[in-house]
Amino acid sequence: MRTKKLAYPIPVFEFVALMAMMMALVALSIDSLLPALPEIAVSLDQTGSNDIQLIISMLFLGLAIGQMIYGTLSDFIGRKPAVYLGLLLFFLGCLISFFAEILPVMLAGRLLQGIGLAAPRIISIALIRDQYEGSVMAKVMSFVMSIFIIVPAIAPALGQGVLMFANWRFIFLLLSLVAVIILIWFMLRQPETLEAENRMPFSLNRIFKAIGQICGNRVALGYTIIAGFVASMFLGFLSSIQQVFETYGKAEIFAGGFAVLALFIGSASLLNAKIVVRKGMRFIVKIALYMLFAVSLIYLLLSSFSPLDFWVVMVFFVISLFCVGLLFGNLNALAMEPLGHVAGIGSSLVGSLSTFISVPFGIVIGLSFNGTAIPLIIGFLVFSLLSLGTIFWIGKAGKG
Repeated sequence: MRTKKLAYPIPVFEFVALMAMMMALVALSIDSLLPALPEIAVSLDQTGSNDIQLIISMLFLGLAIGQMIYGTLSDFIGRKPAVYLGLLLFFLGCLISFFAEILPVMLAGRLLQGIGLAAPRIISIALIRDQYEGSVMAKVMSFVMSIFIIVPAIAPALGQGVLMFANWRFIFLLLSLVAVIILIWFMLRQPETLEAENRMPFSLNRIFKAIGQICGNRVALGYTIIAGFVASMFLGFLSSIQQVFETYGKAEIFAGGFAVLALFIGSASLLNAKIVVRKGMRFIVKIALYMLFAVSLIYLLLSSFSPLDFWVVMVFFVISLFCVGLLFGNLNALAMEPLGHVAGIGSSLVGSLSTFISVPFGIVIGLSFNGTAIPLIIGFLVFSLLSLGTIFWIGKAGKG
């Protein structure tokens, strides 16, 4: 049932579509650019350099910064003004990237886009929590995530479609247009869900206190670190996957190939929703990490005998990304288990801290690209092993 009565609630199906669009803007802003990276590299005089991957990484850094702020900010100024601010920053970031002639300017635009994107990403969850509770909230969230899962699969094709008729700069115009549509739709149709009398003053002390509670709890901190390690693998993958396709001479099938890989992540998330109650989050996390470590080790050993064929590498990505899909939701939920007393800001900070961990490591994995998939395989191997070691460390708290 609803947690509160809104004066003019929008129909549930429209609310689900709007929240899915707000959350999906993140995936669209990342994945639609992947096919354009070679063309952007030429325009920005970065041909042959792995530095062009920073276009992906910098958006993640912006997300980490924004997630730390918007949860508390929306409790202070309301949900709608916080979303307006975020979408405005995203729009300005798109304009900066559109006009960029050198890589540093492009990266500044991407950082601003990430900071802005954190608002619709974080606040959409708060809006769902404000209006629904119990099984109805879970059902609404499931519908939102079902739509959200489709976007990473189609985003590269959208970017590729733009490149068929215009240059890469128009991808940023497309992203700006989507942001404007979301803004107008949200402004006209979504009521404010946090009334003035229920708002709390903005407090940096509240943020630092919540960080202290996370860092002071071995379970919360441990699973946040593991979430960061897993996100490092995924960021390294996103940063260099287009180069992998290009190296193997398969650039023309990148959009379709990436769609298949993205759907394996989504299918893992759906499978997890069906089995998590029966098997438990800790069991699934351990199995997924053991699988990641084992398949990475096997592939690294195979590569020492002969170069890996493209389709053999694709099998590695299918298995690995399926495991990543099993891990994402469970790790965040496990990190939040001891933080029920600070659930709202705790959720934002767990996401922010894990992203801060992932960015430098993900950049290292991506920039290590050497014309083969080996750096990615090594990255998956190292960080799955570190994650398993962290689970052992968590277990010493008596809750493993």
